[in-house]
This record gives sequence, structure tokens and C-alpha cells, in this order.
Amino acid sequence: MESANGRVLQPQGKLLNSSEFLDESSVHPNHQNLISTTREGHPDPLCESHYNSSRNMGHLITVATCSLNQWALDWEGNAARIVESIQKAKAAGARLRVGPELEICGYGCLDHLLEQDLYLHCFEMLRRILLDETCYGILLDIGMPVQHRNQRFNCRVLCLDGKILMIRPKMWLANDGNYREMRHFTPWMHPRQTEQYHLPRILQDIQGATHVVFGDAVVSTPDTCFGAETCEELFTPNAPHIAMSLDGVEIITNSSGSHFTLQKLDTRLKLIMEATRKCGGIYLYANQQGCDGDRLYYDGSAMILVNGDVVAQGSQFSLNDVEVITATVDLEEVRAYRSAISRGLQAARSDAKYERIQTSFELSSEDEDADIMITPSPPIKPKFYSVEEEIALCAGCYLWDYLRRSGTAGYLVPLSGGIDSCATATIVFSMCRIVIKAVEEGNLQVIEDVKRLAKYDGEGVLPKTPQALCNQIFSTIYMGMKTQSSAETRQRARDLAEAIGSYHINLDIDDVYNAQKSLAVSALNFEPRFKVEGGTQQENLTLQCIQARIRMVTAYEFGQLLPTARGRPGGGGLLVLGSANVGESLRGYFTKYDCSSADINPIGSIDKADLKRFIAWAEKDFNIPCLHDFLTAVPTAELEPISETYVQSDEVDMGMTYQELTIMGRLRKVNKLGPYGMFQRLVHDWSIDRKRGPEDDAPAYEPSQTADKVKKFFHFYAINRHKMTTLTPALHCNDYSPDDNRFDLRPFLYPPFWKSWSFKKIDAELERIEKRRAKTKA
Repeated sequence: MESANGRVLQPQGKLLNSSEFLDESSVHPNHQNLISTTREGHPDPLCESHYNSSRNMGHLITVATCSLNQWALDWEGNAARIVESIQKAKAAGARLRVGPELEICGYGCLDHLLEQDLYLHCFEMLRRILLDETCYGILLDIGMPVQHRNQRFNCRVLCLDGKILMIRPKMWLANDGNYREMRHFTPWMHPRQTEQYHLPRILQDIQGATHVVFGDAVVSTPDTCFGAETCEELFTPNAPHIAMSLDGVEIITNSSGSHFTLQKLDTRLKLIMEATRKCGGIYLYANQQGCDGDRLYYDGSAMILVNGDVVAQGSQFSLNDVEVITATVDLEEVRAYRSAISRGLQAARSDAKYERIQTSFELSSEDEDADIMITPSPPIKPKFYSVEEEIALCAGCYLWDYLRRSGTAGYLVPLSGGIDSCATATIVFSMCRIVIKAVEEGNLQVIEDVKRLAKYDGEGVLPKTPQALCNQIFSTIYMGMKTQSSAETRQRARDLAEAIGSYHINLDIDDVYNAQKSLAVSALNFEPRFKVEGGTQQENLTLQCIQARIRMVTAYEFGQLLPTARGRPGGGGLLVLGSANVGESLRGYFTKYDCSSADINPIGSIDKADLKRFIAWAEKDFNIPCLHDFLTAVPTAELEPISETYVQSDEVDMGMTYQELTIMGRLRKVNKLGPYGMFQRLVHDWSIDRKRGPEDDAPAYEPSQTADKVKKFFHFYAINRHKMTTLTPALHCNDYSPDDNRFDLRPFLYPPFWKSWSFKKIDAELERIEKRRAKTKA
């Protein structure tokens, strides 16, 4: 920053005369690349921009971005992964490395971000990175939270050779869905303005100064200029990259903590492609990857784009703790792309001028330009997965992270013979396939984790197949009833367990059920009966719930005992997996504290239709023919006695199909519709009078039937809403998840909907519609 006497303030805090810049010997050898801070219109004598450079600057540069499997509050582990990513980037020839959002502490720290200790430990880990000379010789964009003037900011710390160039706070915070950044951070509300940040003492000695630049600025090198935006800022209408591009910033870095949602990558990539296609430039996207301690899976997909084309893309789902991608890009392509007259006029008229932090460190290399073997990375076709593949890969990778970091011995799933528990078990098998593939590829961290978990064949013996691994870390249990359970569901459970290799137990719970039932009989002198035996609805529900809750207790009992009973060295316990799908949660069609109560639920935000498509895909892709039997079976809870004239059916019990549940669930959450608004929408979408196209598979109902469906949906949602407050944490996969944790915040005690004003509005609208239909038909 230029002072009144014409001198330029270095980031170290030392004042040098302009002439001193010509003598690099006055700067410490390790810090010669750190030169000065200037404002637009005050060129630095040494750090001429590439536009006015008198010497031959290179135009080919190699840049790196990464996906890191960080873990919230894993301080030393997170720092080690950051250092490894820097070293890999350097080894690939990169001179700029970008990391994920809040990578030092991990994105999912939640309310730990309110604790003073967290900020201290972040600076301690940053100091460790800055002192590591293997991290020199490359520009670093590192994510961490920073406190400034008693406010907390989500920041990018831009570093070079053990020094901080500047700190760039996030301006637009993510505050919807699963994100609550406004709870933890303050947005930087001063575009293109900076202040001086007072460094903590533990950094002052290595910085050689007490202050660094803090705010919305960019970094200028002799050959180019780069600026940072963070995650949510990309999604805003007036994203920072627009103003930066118009001010000559050629490289934009975006550091994200973006979690997985089915088919979300397509939306994310389109935004980045459009940003660089419209503005031109080089865009580096970094993201966290894996489970960092919450119900979210961060789906990596680090990317490098040039002028709207993808030139490098990392994996979306992976067991690699550190994944670095690089690309060689041509700066001249950006300048040529931006040569349009209209863009030049906009840039000339723009008042959005950024303060530039100058450095003599060059991103390009004359050697690189002279090496004719080095060419710019060509455009590639982006990689996308189908919904079925995403379920298999995302949930599989998430479960592996959860298992290896929990310190437990494996998973247990109660198999019912239905498609939901079948899907959960198949996801665990998918996990085992992913793990065995990583072992075959030589992933040392995965090999170490497998050796720690799979002990039944002896210490250090690695399973060779997914089925062999499955048998060591996955147990399944079928808990039947003699009169309620069918031979078909029992056989399907047995066939699936054999196909995937799980350690399977087949038992009946009649003795426990009868003992629990007799307790009520003896205490109340009253014997409850099922509906088919002449009992009331309340009696019927009570007897069903006894069975369901016994299964939950039994599942946890076996989960705690099985490793020891099987002779696993060191014993251990199993994590119990739940299998309630998103439709059942919306409708409340499950027993509170039954097998839906578990440690984690991998399918809790996935609807029945997607689960069926996943199973149909897995039948062929995993070569498990028995999965076909699950697809053709009628969904049933099997909690009531089976007779020749009666078999319990889920959809009959619920009064709506799973397809209808999915539609209404999306309208409730994604479209933000209440009862009246939903009826107004569905009375058209489901109209029996509508003209139906070849791809129209929506229901066809009379207006009165649609009104009845909508009313039942909200009635049962309301009276069962309390169940969501205790529901097992579910892996987040859908934007209409009813997850009570922080994604879908609602009361759990509602006034009766049947008497509500919204239902009266539906009745009035229905009457108006029927009068109009009658008049039309007449």
C-alpha cells in the first residue's frame, strides 16, 4: 500500500524506498517473492503487471486444485493432508495450489466455530504449514476461520514461502438447506476494500510483521493476476468473479464445502462453465470430500476450467484422503478470449477496481515455454453419474468413512425381506466393492484400515473379494414371527445375505413378543387383538409396535455381542443401520423406536422409486440375480397375521402410493407449498380431465380425490411429526428430506389440520371447481 512519502509497504511491515526494490538482496532469501501491496493506479517499480512487462514473460502455467477428506477438529490429520496436497501439487509442477473451504479445521465443525480454541488451533496449524519448507515455491490458497475486530469470518489465507500475502474473507454466506454460516460467521460487507489485520503472536515472528492485508483484494504476479471467491459466492447473481474478470483478474479460485445431493454436480458444473464462458478466464474449483463427522457427504469433484471448457476433473466419490489435479493452461488464450469490444467497454466503464497485492513470484516459467513437450491441457468431457450410480458410490464411500473413523468393528442391518433393508444391505456391499478396488490399487490408508477392521482370518490378512470383506465387517439378521412373517421374505433375506457374503442370522422373536404381550394381559386383565381378529385400531397398532420395538432392541443386542461371539480379536461392537426411506418418514409410516432407530440411515433421504431403480441397476451391475425378487414383491411391514384373505400392504395402510408421497414431499419442501397451495397445484397436475402425453405417468383423480389425498398427507405428517425429532441421522441425498436436525425445521405439535383454515380453503376451492365442471359438462 503506497504511503504519503511515495514508499511502498511490504506485507512484512517493512518500509522500503522505491530504489530498494531493485536490490533483491535486501530481502531474506526465503521471502524474495514477497514484494509489496499497491492500489490500482500506483504501479510497483519491480512488480510490473504482465500488461506492461518489458521482459519476455511465459504464458504457459501449471496450476493445481484438490479434494481433501478432512475431518472436523482433526487438527494434525487435516494439516498433514494439506501439506501432502501441496507437495503433490509441487511434484506435478504447479505453482498455485487451491484447497477446500475451512480445510484446516474441517467444514463441518458447526457450533465449535463459536469456540475460541478453534481459532487458536487453526493458527497453530497454519504456523506448522508456513514453517514447512517443503511448502515453499508455490502460491497457496488455504481455508480457515479468522477472528478480526471481534467478528468471525470464513477466510482464504493466501501464502507464499512461509509468509501471508493477504487474508480474504467470504462476502456471501451460505444460509439455506443444511448451511448455517450466518450463525457462525459475519459476511465481509465491503467490496474491494481492505483493512490491516493484527496477526496473533504465534505468527508475528515468522511473518516479520504485526499486520497483513485483510479484505477484498487480489494478488498480482509479474505474469498474471488471481483472485479468490468462496463456495456460495459463485451461486449469487452478482458473483465476485464478474467484477474481478472485468478488472483483469485472469485466474479465479473457488474453495468449497459443497455437499452431495443427487444430480447436484450437473448444476454446480454448469454454473462454473457459464461463469468462465461469459467472462473468460481460468477457474480452479476445490472441494472437501467424504464424511467429516456429520450426515453430509462432500463430493469432491475438483475442477479446472478455461474459458468455459473443463480441462481437468477430479473424482466425485473416492476413498483417497488427498486427491490433487493439475492442468497446464495458456494465459494468452484468456486474453484472446476477452478481446471482444463489448467486454472491453464494460471493463473500461467499470468502477470495480481491486487493490492488488504484488509479488515477484511468477506462475509461468521460461523453461516451461521453451519445452515443446509441454502443451496446454486439452478440454475433456465432464464425468457424470446416474442416480443409481450416485447412490451406490456416495453412500458406499460415506459408510466407509463413518466406519473407519468410528472405531467400531462393522455394521449390522436387520433384513426384513423388503426392498428398503435390501437397499441398505446392497449399499454396504457397494462399500465393500469400493474398498477392495482401493486395496487392489494400493491405497495405503485403505489397506491399513482394512487390516484393522478385518481380523477374523488373522492379523494383517487382507480379504480378496467384496464378499470376503463383507463377511468380516457386515452382519445381517432376519427377525421373524411365525404367523406374521412369510416364507418368501425369510428366503429373500437368506438369498441376499448369501449373495453379498454377510454373516447372517435367522431367528424368530415370538417368545419375546409373547412375554411382552402377557405383561399387559396380566397387569390390565385385558388381551389386545389384531384387527383381523376383531381388535380395535389401537389394539392393532399396539401389537404391531411391540414387534417392531423388540426388533430394535434385538438388533442392538446382537450388534454389541456378535464380534465377541464370533471370536473377533479385541471384540468390539457393530453399528446398526436403519432402513426407513424418505416417504415413510414424511408419512410417519414407521414405529417410533423400531428398526428405524439406528446409528445411521444411508437411505433416509432417498425415495422408494430411486431405491427401486438402484436395486434394478445393482442386480445387473453387481451381478446379484436375487435382487429381482425384491423388485417384484409387494411392500409390506408384515406386522399383522397373514391369512388367505389378508396380507398387509404398505400403500393400502398409508392411503397413498409411494409415488404420490414423493410428489407431495417435493411440493412441500422444494416448492414450499402448504395444504392449500399443494391442492391448487395437484388439482391440475392430477386432473382426470387433463390431456395426457406419452410420458405423463402422474395419477389421474377427480378433484375431490386429490383434495382427500392432500388432506391425508398433511394430517398424517402433522400427527407423526414428533417421530422426526428422534429419527436416526440419515445421509443427506435429496432436497426434500424431512430431516429435523437443521434441514427441515418445523414444529412437532400442530393444531388439528382437519379443523384448519387451510383445509376450509381447500373445501371452498373444491366447491368452486366442481360447480365449474358441472356447468361445462352441461
